[in-house]
Order: sequence, then C-alpha cells, then structure tokens
Amino acid sequence: MKKRLLPLLLLVLIMSVLAACNFGGDSKEDSSKKESGEKAQELNVSIMSEPPTLNPQMATDATSGTVIKNVFEGLTRVGKDGKPENAAAEDVQVSDDKLTYTFKLRDAKWSNGDAVVAEDFAYAWKWALDPKNASEYSSILYAIRGAQDFNEGKGKVEDVGIEVVDDKTLKVTLTNPTPYFLELTAFYTYMPVNHKVVEKNDKWFADASADFVTNGAFELSEWKHNDKIVLAKSDSYWDKDNVSLDNVNIQMIESQATANRMFTNGDIDFIGGDFQAIPLDAIEGYKKDKSLQVKDFAAEYWYKVNTTAKYVDNANIRKALALSINRQGLIDNVLKADQKPALGMVPPAIQNYDEKAYFKDNDIEGAKKALAEGMKELGIKDAKDIKIGISINTSEAHAAIAQYIQEGWHKNLGIEVAIDNSEWQVYLDKLSAKEYDLGRQGWIADFNDPYTFLEMFTSADNGNNDTGWEDPEYKKLMGKIVKETDTEKRLAYLQQAEDIAMKQFPVIPVYYYTTTYVKKDYVKNMDPNLMGFIDLKWVSVEK
Repeated sequence: MKKRLLPLLLLVLIMSVLAACNFGGDSKEDSSKKESGEKAQELNVSIMSEPPTLNPQMATDATSGTVIKNVFEGLTRVGKDGKPENAAAEDVQVSDDKLTYTFKLRDAKWSNGDAVVAEDFAYAWKWALDPKNASEYSSILYAIRGAQDFNEGKGKVEDVGIEVVDDKTLKVTLTNPTPYFLELTAFYTYMPVNHKVVEKNDKWFADASADFVTNGAFELSEWKHNDKIVLAKSDSYWDKDNVSLDNVNIQMIESQATANRMFTNGDIDFIGGDFQAIPLDAIEGYKKDKSLQVKDFAAEYWYKVNTTAKYVDNANIRKALALSINRQGLIDNVLKADQKPALGMVPPAIQNYDEKAYFKDNDIEGAKKALAEGMKELGIKDAKDIKIGISINTSEAHAAIAQYIQEGWHKNLGIEVAIDNSEWQVYLDKLSAKEYDLGRQGWIADFNDPYTFLEMFTSADNGNNDTGWEDPEYKKLMGKIVKETDTEKRLAYLQQAEDIAMKQFPVIPVYYYTTTYVKKDYVKNMDPNLMGFIDLKWVSVEK
C-alpha cells in the first residue's frame, strides 16, 4: 500500500538525506562482534506509513502488527511450518474437555530486566476487554469464558476465565472448545505488556522511550515518527542465540516506486510481504528475471460497504456492484501476480474449508437486473442519479484498482463513482466513523480458520465491522459456531453464515491475495508464512 510517485528532484533530495543519515550503512553492533571483528548483521526494509499504534492491545492493522509481532512475543508463535509452537510459554497442558489451558512460562525477561510473569499476560488481556479502553480487537478474546460479557458491560472482570496461579503459571478457561486457541495466543492482542510499567505510564507506547519495554527478539531502538523505526536485537531475549540480525532499519516510504528504486539501488534489501509492496508496473520485470517469489496467502481484498449510506443501503444496489466487477480482467491487466477472483468471503488458502463461488465473475446481465430492482425499490428513474464513492488509503495500487472498477461500474451500470484517498490513519478513522460509501480493505487471516473472515460481521458494534450491517440469523449461526464441537456441523454453520452474507453483500469480494516479494541474494529465511507474517527472528543477512 503506497502513494503517488515523487518528483525526481524530491527523490534526489530524499536519497541525499538517506546517505547523510547513513540509512543502510554501519549501525549499532553487538559488543561480542566488535571484539571478534565480525560484521553486524543489518537488514534494511520499509513500510508504507507511520504505524497507527504500537500498543498490542490497540492495534488493528498490518502496518502496526508488522512491528509489534517482532518486538513482543506471545505465549505461542506461528512456526516455520505454519503451526503454533511454544514461545513465551515453555509448556502448555490442555484439559481433557479442551476447555482449560495451563501455560507454564519460561524464564524470560523484559528489555528493562524485569521478569516476564503471568500477570503481564492477564493484565494485557483484561485491559483489552475492559470496555472503557475501546480496544477494537477485543472480540478476538471472546473464546475465553466471561470475556464477552465483561467487554459488553454484562459481566465482571472477576468472572473472566484468566487466572494467575503464580508468577510462572497462567490458567485460561474457555467458554467452548476452540481448536485454534493456540494460534490465537500468537496473535498480537494476546501479547503481554509489562504491567508495572503500564500502571505508571498509560502512554508508554507513544515513543521509543525507556518505558517502551518489550519481551520479543528485538527492542524498539529508535522511532522517528513518520520517518523510520529501528529495531535492535534484544540482549534480554531468552532465545537470543538463535537471532541473527543485530539491527533492522524500517523506513516509512509512501511511494511504492520510490521503495522499488531503492531496492534496485541496494538501499533496501527486501520488498513485498509485510514490508512495502511491489509496484504493479514492476511485477512483470521481476517475473522475467525470475526473482519474483509468489506464495499462497490467507487474505482477501474486498470493499467494505457502509450499509447505512445512501444508495448502498440497498442490498440490490450492493449486489449489482458486486456482480459487475471484471475480476479476472483486473488480475490480468492491473495486478498481474497470479491472484484469484474472489467470489466469496473465505480464501482458498484457508485449510479444511470448501471455497464456494456465490456469484459469477463479470456478470453484467445479472448486475443490470439487480440494479433495476434496486432502483425500483429506491424510486430512482435514471442510474446516473446514483452517486457513490470509493474510499482508499493513498497508494498507487489501490488507486489503480479503484480506477479500473470505477470505469467498469460507469460503463456497465451508468452510475457515477468518485474516488477519495486519504493517509492511512485518517482512512482508518473514516471507516470507523462510517464516513464512506465503499472502503477498500485487505483482510488477513488472524488464524487458519474460516471464522476469522466471518466473525467481525456478527454484530454492527464489532470494532472491525465498520459496515453497519447485522443480521439476526447470521448472528444466531455465529453463536452456534463457537459452541459446536462436531467439526462437520461447525463447518456447515460457517458455510450457512457465509451464504447469508453473500446474499446481502456487506462486503464486495474482489480478489484473493497472493504474497509477492523480492529479496537480495544475501537475505536468508525471509519468507512470509500463510498469514503473510515475516518473523525476523529467523532472518539472516549473509554478505
């Protein structure tokens, strides 16, 4: 997700500043490496913008998550094989009824030297659930007994199934068996915070100060807002001997073209995945020289629909918009990275779930029929009287996609479509405030289960919903899903819920992502997993 191409002069100035700041040059070295004469390992990457927050319990976006997941560590982590493995916890015991998880914490320290204790996890989780803190991802904790009631003001914090047995033991009781719970505990909302620090400073996460203490493989060494972030290998990390990188320089670059040029010039070591995106016009070149890496990705690009907004509050108008998109044409002519047309809400990369096509791609006749029905219901005589907006965060790719879809809707349906773009944080605020008609979003699986793509639409009040859409039968099915222990029945309920949503279109599916990236030959083990996350713990730079 990037922005407009900078003028050449500005680009030259930027490169001069980078040279003056020695970005990508020598940086802080490990003392033992200095003594031995071994060169420090330094990785240079970029992200598109300032992360909206580096508080694990407040983050909702991939840009923030990219940094958070590399400086904090949960009880578990998603391993190289895509399966959860022990991280801050050295052992976990699960009761026979699959409702109680007892985590034994390993001996680990925060970056300020404090011991990582069970209370750090309990405090963070309860903070996210406390309704006064308005954590938009609080619902991801609802698997825990009493969590939803507390978050919705219907229960007490004392009734939440989180128990600190002792400093090294955390017992968690679930409402229902949750087969992916150990994947949830790897997600950033479940990561700990140093409760002693947070209790003294509720703005601990605002800067790279002494209070920004972390328990992950890296520390936040520097944070120059709207410019760069520097991560440094943590000397206090329990598994530091298996961390190769000494420093990670993360520059904030809005323009994909600028980042790509810097990669070509050797100033950046990697683009794609978590770290910036490859410009659409560069994809073919990387394909030709065989440097482009393409992997499956459990993620989907869709347009959220503000179902409370004029015109798109009508289900037939939403259906017309969905059916009339030429997704394959978009992929072939604009995206060019082996994506797949999205004709439903759950990507095929999600395991053990049958992908279903709920409508035909580029179904112009079906779209015109739905449009006619919608216009009749709204009392509209001429399609040109329908005026809607596509909102995007500033990026060359999102703009190209929106323009392609805009042209198709105007040509095939005759409606007027405007495109509005905003800087990332402003854009997120617009979605939350429902100040949009259609808003682009890429939704990445939080865990490998269809529920992660469907759960947010259970309630209009869900912090990640933003559409205003809610359906009583859908809500009822989602309630059944969290209680169902029979795998086949649970999958059937998930399919039924998706059926309902794909008749009403609170979101308009566009395409299923692939992960595309290019890297320098000396960068090793830097490959996104199925969820698109790159764990810098395993990366090395071997020059």
